[in-house]
Amino acid sequence: MTAVLDDLLVLDFSTLLPGPMASLFLAEAGARVIKVERPGGGDDLRHYAPRWGGDGAAFSLLNRGKESIALDLKDPSATPALAPLLAEADILIEQFRPGVMDRLGFGYEALRKVNPDIVYCSITGYGQSGPRCQEAGHDLNYLADAGLLALSRGPLTQPTVPPALIADIAGGSYPALVNILLALRRRDRTGAGARIDIAMAESLFPFTFWAQAAGQATGDWPESGDRLLTGSGCRYRLYRTADDALLAVAALEDKFWQAFAAAIDLEPALRDDARDPAATLARVAAIVGGADADHWQRRLAAADCCCRVVRSLAEALEDPHFRGRGLFDGVIVNGEGAEMVALPLPLDPSLCGRKAKDRAPALGADNDLLAAGDPARKERAET
Repeated sequence: MTAVLDDLLVLDFSTLLPGPMASLFLAEAGARVIKVERPGGGDDLRHYAPRWGGDGAAFSLLNRGKESIALDLKDPSATPALAPLLAEADILIEQFRPGVMDRLGFGYEALRKVNPDIVYCSITGYGQSGPRCQEAGHDLNYLADAGLLALSRGPLTQPTVPPALIADIAGGSYPALVNILLALRRRDRTGAGARIDIAMAESLFPFTFWAQAAGQATGDWPESGDRLLTGSGCRYRLYRTADDALLAVAALEDKFWQAFAAAIDLEPALRDDARDPAATLARVAAIVGGADADHWQRRLAAADCCCRVVRSLAEALEDPHFRGRGLFDGVIVNGEGAEMVALPLPLDPSLCGRKAKDRAPALGADNDLLAAGDPARKERAET
């Protein structure tokens, strides 16, 4: 199967999560991705527990199918060593603070002189300009700055940290990927490269669309947990079962709500949840708390009313639906021959060239590419 991006070369100077996940998408679609890492330690994620073989397990998931060059970018010899690859690259991804790549001699303005059609993507917390562009931050900080965390932070006595790195992935990796592909599409038409500025904090504002609409239309800005989609009502909420599991109820539309109410035998007088919302909520909680998760799983599956028992990640990985669709067919291997299910990506298989088994690169495993460029790319060009 031919992958749609198999004619592209990507140089990835990023570490940890946002950039590496973006370049993983590109690699999955066939692009050749070369990581440029610092000697000695490489990408910080190589050293995060748990270890899997010689590197961190998370590093292996995010960097399968890539190559690695270990190079000290501060060394004056780095520029000529990387020159052939920089001249040939289609895409460059970096996530240093603004100005760092310029000081190292690898900024956009310098590279466009030798490679005018390069798509150059920078991922930072606050962007390449503005009063806060040099500030340090991590995922939780960006969620706090964008107002997203305040919409569902849990009670002040026990505030809840989100279960996913939303800013890194949804505010960094995904916008980077979308903008890179848009830039490539424009390049196909015009031949021009692009300078892409991804700011993770500001990329989160689309996730607050519901709250923005409410606040701007009425002047009544949502607080934590006080609206329909953040758990204020009985139709969209987590309920505790008798065996201390959780039931995720998302019966928003009336047809689903009525089906749910009937399935749990909610008294008819309480099914109009607008009449006495507190009474309906209390009664639903009491009913759900009177039986175990298996009981509700069986009963509500038959009702088909947008309700599910919350499962663990380990259980989700064994779900016959996901497995039946081939979601976990990809495998990565490490240097010791151990295998792990590859991180599934939301890409249509017909657009990719997934290998049955793949691996993450050892640090500096491809240093022979330095000052030599990309022989495979040159061979394709000649043929």
